[in-house]
Amino acid sequence: MTKILIVADNRKRCAATTRGLELARRLGCKVEVVAFVWTSLKALELSAAERAECKQRLLNEREREMEERLAKLRSDGIKVSLKIIWEKDLVSWVKRRVAGGKYRMVVKSGRRTESLTHTPSDWQLLRECPAPVLIVAEEKWGQTEPVLAAIDLGTRSKDKLRLNRQVIEQASAVAGALDAGLKLICAVEVPRLLAELDMLEPATYAKELKQSMAPEINSLAAEFGLSRSDFVIKRGPVAKVITSEAARVRAQLVVMGTVGRRGVKARLLGNTAESVLELLRTDVLAIKP
Repeated sequence: MTKILIVADNRKRCAATTRGLELARRLGCKVEVVAFVWTSLKALELSAAERAECKQRLLNEREREMEERLAKLRSDGIKVSLKIIWEKDLVSWVKRRVAGGKYRMVVKSGRRTESLTHTPSDWQLLRECPAPVLIVAEEKWGQTEPVLAAIDLGTRSKDKLRLNRQVIEQASAVAGALDAGLKLICAVEVPRLLAELDMLEPATYAKELKQSMAPEINSLAAEFGLSRSDFVIKRGPVAKVITSEAARVRAQLVVMGTVGRRGVKARLLGNTAESVLELLRTDVLAIKP
């Protein structure tokens, strides 16, 4: 039995905890809830013993709050453990915790803002966490329905082809556990510069690329027991295609692969998963190769 690591919300809302416990119950996973507490105590004119006492009081208060929350949300049959951690760097702690491969996913509520000088923990986890990361949306469409898997059918990269299968495998398992349908979306992105220079005709390019995807669609359909009608191919920028299709089918979850960029390149360009996360009003499960 694998585990799901839930990063508890610090606000009164508890979207991550609620969604994480629901998935754990349906997937048959154990749950570890971790709540982070940290504040600088240097400004207080206290002795070392007094600082330690103050720190312990904050930890105890957070533990009491979390125990009350879990008592309302916990379902029968789910094994739930709770950790209260004094830690400023949430991302580094989570990365260390899941590094051994025993966790099926990390679940965290979304904080969807970013600037060049500040990288929220959502983005850092998407780029660096070794386990799949589920970013839970606090505000969603009403009456959400299928699970939507975003894949790259035009790739010839072995790593990306393998990532396609990881995405479909995860999406299929979650869809089955949630009694939801499964749909797959692939974007055909026409190179804008070549189109602007009249070096290719966009409609013809897209049509030929779609035709070249047929063998891979047939292979994936046979491997995962899917119908060709489950695959949707649309022309346009990847992030916009995924978000528009998710909105059209009112997806309750989008599962996609992400290859994390780092440093200035990541901050200036962003990843597709991050662009999707900024636009989407539903949960996003990001999987690294």
